[in-house]
Amino acid sequence: MKNNSNVFKAAAMAALTFGAFATSSAQTNLGASCGCPPVASRTEVTVSTMPGYSAIAGTYGGELTSGAAFTCDKTYILDKKIYIPSGQTLTIQPGTVVKGATAATTAEATALVIERGGKIIANGTESCPIVFTAQADPMDGTYPISNKGMWGGVVLLGKAHNNLTLAANGPFTVGTAGKLAVANGLGAIEGFQTSNPQDQFGVNLTAGESFNDDDNSGILKYVSIRHSGAILALGGEINGLTLGSVGRGTTIEHIEIVSCADDNIEFFGGTVNVKYVTGLFGNDDMFDWDLGWTGKAQFLFGMKSDNTFSADSDNGFEADNDDQKSNNTPYSHPVIYNATLIGNSKATLNTDNSAMAAIQAKEFTQGEIYNCIFANFKNGLNLQKSISGTRSYAAGGEAWHNWTNIAGPASATAGNGTNSLLIKCNTFVAMTNPLMNNASLANNGVGTAITSGADYTQFTTTDKNDVVTTLPGFDYNYTVNSTSNVFSVKNDVVPNPALSITGCPAVPVDGFFEPAPFRGAFSSEAGQNWLSDWSYSQVLGATQGLVACPTDLNFDGTTDVLDFLIFAPAFGTSCN
Repeated sequence: MKNNSNVFKAAAMAALTFGAFATSSAQTNLGASCGCPPVASRTEVTVSTMPGYSAIAGTYGGELTSGAAFTCDKTYILDKKIYIPSGQTLTIQPGTVVKGATAATTAEATALVIERGGKIIANGTESCPIVFTAQADPMDGTYPISNKGMWGGVVLLGKAHNNLTLAANGPFTVGTAGKLAVANGLGAIEGFQTSNPQDQFGVNLTAGESFNDDDNSGILKYVSIRHSGAILALGGEINGLTLGSVGRGTTIEHIEIVSCADDNIEFFGGTVNVKYVTGLFGNDDMFDWDLGWTGKAQFLFGMKSDNTFSADSDNGFEADNDDQKSNNTPYSHPVIYNATLIGNSKATLNTDNSAMAAIQAKEFTQGEIYNCIFANFKNGLNLQKSISGTRSYAAGGEAWHNWTNIAGPASATAGNGTNSLLIKCNTFVAMTNPLMNNASLANNGVGTAITSGADYTQFTTTDKNDVVTTLPGFDYNYTVNSTSNVFSVKNDVVPNPALSITGCPAVPVDGFFEPAPFRGAFSSEAGQNWLSDWSYSQVLGATQGLVACPTDLNFDGTTDVLDFLIFAPAFGTSCN
């Protein structure tokens, strides 16, 4: 018996090097280590039938007036827009599955909305993540990743600052980009039909209210949001995760958005910080900010849709300050370290896409982006330089004027002297045009390629951005069957050896940022990347280097002979 035990222990240890052959179990037994029952056995609860639900006229939904607790023994169906009002909390237990129903019309798209003053506590764990997905998803890894926009998404609304003014950004007009303001400092969230108080973010400065940059909308940790995004009108969409004036008291870490029909995440003002965030196969920008977002971000990963199943051709970072180009303050000024964003090489714009750029900097945005890797976009850094409408150079200029070292006062050839947009120590891989000016929807993303002169010297030499064709140990090409979810070719997102950051700005020691002496989202020294163990990327096997392989192979919370019986027939197969 002792010898048999040793054999089993050896086999169990060997399983740590075996790939995710039980990936469907990771979904059907989601939360097993937390005591959650198999997903298929859970009772479905239609959320609008829960105690305290009260309909709100015009919103296609209603509030849970007493808050709620979602537990993992049930599956919760968002059959309408479900609101958590001020003073109430929605608590979601680790391992819980929440499904969004497909609505009859786009305006009726289902969503979860945390109102100003409300909270969500979705504190999942690595072994027991929380999943938001489409109602039709059987949760066994087979639901095609080409299914996008099957429901709305998750929306958090807070009271931190934004730069809305009623004169420049109002009145609120459904589906009109930038027309969100209902008062100075107060807006109605993009993608919604009404300007009801439940759909508003920020505060009413005209009425004497004050922003709270430490506002706390709760916790999102180890949360997966899948198959979401609703396009109400061009320029008016619900994103996978929408953050309106969300404050830095909110915790958002280990989040993934998969197969979204619009942006993976969009920030409308606010001060919220985010860390360990993934966006896969979305139809618009990976990360989009606007209206004065001044938060921090670290460890971001994005991968565009394969050309075979998506019309997507938009940006990695879309960096905006105000769609109406009104030069409102505070300016958007996020600080970002350690992202890896991978495009899909598309060269033709469509829908409301704007530049096909790794970084699309426009509308007077500021910000800081350091130690990142961008690959396979048509354009690398695209800086808007021209001024549209009645904007004058004397008033400050466009994004290029915030970036350039050429001194002002701002003009067609000079900057404003602020250097308030810093793009340093990044690596741009396989870009047709690593540095661009003025690529936009109006000119099909063509713009002016910058290949020499003062701007190119600043971009490459002064700011230490590298332009390369390939990277050792880094492969951004992949092939997937979007119906079967089978990746026949996987990319490797970890450069080996690691890319140097010598002479680059040090990662701040401020309680949020973590030491990361490398470029990109993943360390070549860590042994495995942080998508391992919990993410849907792990289930799909979308990239190389995902090493979970737990000894608890059937996800029942115990390593025993049943796990050995699963492992034995798979012995010798490849992790990747």
